[in-house]
Formats: sequence, structure tokens, C-alpha cells
Amino acid sequence: NMFLHDMDSARVERGDTIINPLLIKNNNLLKFDIVVANPPFSLKKWGHDEVAGDKDEYGRFHRGDPPRSRGDYAFLTHMIETINEHGRIGVVVPHGILFRGGGEGKIRTKILDENLLDTVVSLPSNLFFGTGIPAAILIFKKNRQHDDVLFIDASQDFEKGKNQNKLLDEHLNKIYETYKNREFVDKYAYVAKLEEIQENEYNLNIPRYVDTFEPEVEVDIATVQQEIEDIEAELITVRKEMAAYLQELSL
Repeated sequence: NMFLHDMDSARVERGDTIINPLLIKNNNLLKFDIVVANPPFSLKKWGHDEVAGDKDEYGRFHRGDPPRSRGDYAFLTHMIETINEHGRIGVVVPHGILFRGGGEGKIRTKILDENLLDTVVSLPSNLFFGTGIPAAILIFKKNRQHDDVLFIDASQDFEKGKNQNKLLDEHLNKIYETYKNREFVDKYAYVAKLEEIQENEYNLNIPRYVDTFEPEVEVDIATVQQEIEDIEAELITVRKEMAAYLQELSL
């Protein structure tokens, strides 16, 4: 994929990121300015028995061990440990890691308390090959100057395709401008302080922060009643006319 995008000068390693990372120097993980990834969603066999706990020589799981049957936080914590003091991460994840409890909830709590999470972007469903479930983009940053999290609900902005939905330039630009401005946008974006997230028990489920509720249109009972009466009166007239026609036709 990198070669196809003219990144032929890159160092490419084929291996197991979790069990046997290959981007190593002096037996330490290499550090990067930017890490971008789309790891497999909720991988069942990610290497828990091989590297969980003290068995990981790189200390990636000091916030806690990801569940044995879901590897989302294994990849996430690996990425966090591979950015430098000014590093950034952009990663595509399933929505479940935003709110699941247990071991994942404990890791998420520590990541938030470390003020590493910067932005959560909800994406439309059926956007990626191989899965129809909706996904999200998480942006992490080191040395942030603020302690809030920007939530963007972009799940309704897409072009519907026959087999797969698509984000157009206008949708991408809207996400980018909202991310850049970092301001409240009605039914689209919300900036939550850490205290508010803590009050929500570190649950990052986007509907908790971005209110997309559309109130139902109020019904004017008197107007509806009048419309019903008008229809009934019209129906009586039509029936009388129909009876007259049938009589003329001797039916």
C-alpha cells in the first residue's frame, strides 16, 4: 500500500507488531513523530499469552492487560509507547473500545487521566472493506496544552454506495475544519472537559456528548380534527355523487 502511494523509500517490515515488533533500536521500541494505523478490529488471538503482564519486555502494558479475546487495546497501547514526546497518533477503531468495561475500561481510564486522547470522530457504517460496522478515528497527542476531548459525530455525512459508503471531499473538509476550530457545533461536535468525562465514568460513547436528537414536530390537535371533519364531509359529498351516477346508469 505504501509503495502504491509512492512511498518507496520507507522501511517496511513484515512481522507481528505485538508479539515480535521489528522497529527496534538497542532493544527499545523506536519512537516516531506520527503513527497512523488501521489495526484489525477486536482480534481474538493477538498474543495475550505471549506478552501479557511482565512477559512483555518493552513494558507496553503497564496500564493493564487487554482482554485475551480482544486485541484493540493491545495495538492502541503499543502505538502510544512508540510516539516521542511530541508525537501524534491517528487510528481507526471499532466503537466498542469507547465504552466497554473490564480491563479495557481500566486502560481507557488511565489513558484519559494521562491526557493523551485529543479527539474522537465517529464515522459512517459500511465505510471500510471487510466490515459493515461503523468505526471511529481516535487522535492521541503527547504534551497536550488542554485537558479536554473533542467529539465529532460525522456518522450521517456520506455518499451512499451500492456496496460501500463513501466520504466525499465536502465531508472530509467538514471534519477537518471542525477538528481545526475545536468548537461546539450543534448536533455535530462537542468539546468535553476531563471532569465531564470522569462524571460519565470514562465512557466515551459519542451520543453522551454530541446530542443529535431531533424533536418530533408538535401536532396541532385542533387543526388535525378539522382536517378529519373536512375529509369526512368531502367523503359524504363524493358518496352522494357516486350514488347519483349509479342511479343514472341503473346500477
